[in-house]
Amino acid sequence: MLHSNFATRLVDWQRLHGRHDLPWQVSDPYRVWLSEIMLQQTQVKSVLDYYPRFLARFPDVASLAAAPVDDVLAQWSGLGYYSRARNLHKAAQMVMAEFGGSFPPEREQLERLPGVGRSTAAAISAFAFGRRETILDGNVKRVLARCFGVEGFPGDKAVEKRMWTLAEGLLPERDGDIGPYVQGLMDLGATVCGRGKPVCGVCPMADGCVAAREGRTGELPVPRPKKIQPVRQTVMLLARHGDKVWLQRRPPTGIWGGLLSLPEFDTTFAAEDWLQRRGAGDLLPAWPELEHVFTHFRLIITPQPARLDALRAAGASEPDGQWLQIDQAVDAGVPAPVRRLLLRLASAD
Repeated sequence: MLHSNFATRLVDWQRLHGRHDLPWQVSDPYRVWLSEIMLQQTQVKSVLDYYPRFLARFPDVASLAAAPVDDVLAQWSGLGYYSRARNLHKAAQMVMAEFGGSFPPEREQLERLPGVGRSTAAAISAFAFGRRETILDGNVKRVLARCFGVEGFPGDKAVEKRMWTLAEGLLPERDGDIGPYVQGLMDLGATVCGRGKPVCGVCPMADGCVAAREGRTGELPVPRPKKIQPVRQTVMLLARHGDKVWLQRRPPTGIWGGLLSLPEFDTTFAAEDWLQRRGAGDLLPAWPELEHVFTHFRLIITPQPARLDALRAAGASEPDGQWLQIDQAVDAGVPAPVRRLLLRLASAD
């Protein structure tokens, strides 16, 4: 029965065929924690680009905690889900203030950190401290649903609860196998039991897997109930005065929370009114629309460049934003589509 030897099969497979060269496969809890936060909702190949740059700027939890949040957001820019970066900064400060600069080994303590849920805390506890913990991210849910025929959408609380019980019951007996086991769950889901076409022929669980036996790999796990993704539209104003562009600070919560961004308007007329209240200038021909896809909606952006010939208090900050040199704006903490627009603005010189 697969339940009885699942852990042994997985550990043996991971040691032979799993991933062993990822830069965060270390016992340093700071590096493990950073990677786990980056890997939330983000593919490994993207994190591999950001992880070393972030570490070069913030090599330890003390340097991260002491940095201005704008510097953290700037290093995070392009990874998306920016609440992760703000929580990362808050968590670093909490580690310094409440835990004396050292991450606690217990999952329950780690769960107190902003942005750290049960699965993330378990991964840190297992990888950095060797504690008997298991995880339940998207890859693991897919593996368990297929191997053991778990019915229902894994995002439902009742189904997730059943999966946690199953996952904890599968832990290996030897403490020394915990790290390879947890890594094996990740590796199996990422490299063999993939979303689209699982490679069942090389899977160590193939002869006991319910989905493989019943030809249901396309049905399990049960997908999220489909919803029509709404479309939102916005006009982004690229207000330029000389070599400066106007950026506004977004609210601390919500989409792109806390980042600098371009002013947004419902219509071009509203953008023109904003422009006229700040000086003499003209709207230029709009650029082609830009689409940016979020988890729950699609955003259609109409980029509206403008030239200001005269400007009240040129270069001075205003309560809701500031004028920045265009090259500085490109490197600031701005959303990915805004950076693309700023790069085009810079290349227009």
